[in-house]
Amino acid sequence: MTKTKRAQDADFGYRRVSLADKQAMVDDVFHSVARRYDLMNDLMSGGLHRAWKDALVTAINPPKGERAFALLDIAGGTGDIALRVIEAGGAGTRATVLDINREMLAVGRERGEKSRADITFAEGNAEALPFPDRSFDAASIAFGIRNVPRIEAALAEAHRVLKPGGHFLCLEFSSVDVPGLDRLYELYSFNVIPALGRLVANDEESYRYLVESIRRFPQPERFSHMMRDAGFRRASFQRLSGGIVALHSGWRL
Repeated sequence: MTKTKRAQDADFGYRRVSLADKQAMVDDVFHSVARRYDLMNDLMSGGLHRAWKDALVTAINPPKGERAFALLDIAGGTGDIALRVIEAGGAGTRATVLDINREMLAVGRERGEKSRADITFAEGNAEALPFPDRSFDAASIAFGIRNVPRIEAALAEAHRVLKPGGHFLCLEFSSVDVPGLDRLYELYSFNVIPALGRLVANDEESYRYLVESIRRFPQPERFSHMMRDAGFRRASFQRLSGGIVALHSGWRL
């Protein structure tokens, strides 16, 4: 295989596919699971995803009171993170949710209408954000960056749309670093999670892909280097729950 051809390929779980094909394949996964996505998060994590998201919202730290604060939540179709941030912030906090998947956005819009929060939903690609430079005070992405075909492009775009002093937060699955727990987590991931997908969402293969995609995602140290290459400063990460997830942080200076 030539170097040029490799550059045009991407991981789809444990398979190598073309960049052009990966986005469509990821879209199919989330089209299939959209209506059961948040329920499956509860079941797969035993509710731990709520604590992880609380840590993300705390790191975003939306201001109380009237001060204007604009969040962009990337790949946040169901509105879960955006609604949490608005609830945690003051009257000046607003959020824009961007997702490439219409079914996920439909779920989010239904939630947004019920909450009456200051939240906007937009269909778009993380690799080419449809927003002007320096538009947002913070940008977040939770459990979505590993599904982007060109992660470097998505990081560069997140950096571009942040205001100077803006904060980028990425919550993503990582690698367990506790002896013993790592083996249990491996068994659970490849046996229980696909079975839950079959029983609850009627889709075993999509959840097998999601498990495989976690294993293919860069280690936290490597991802921090990718953030620095995209222009972020003070790039750092914090392991949560024994390394099951990592919360990555970087700033646009």
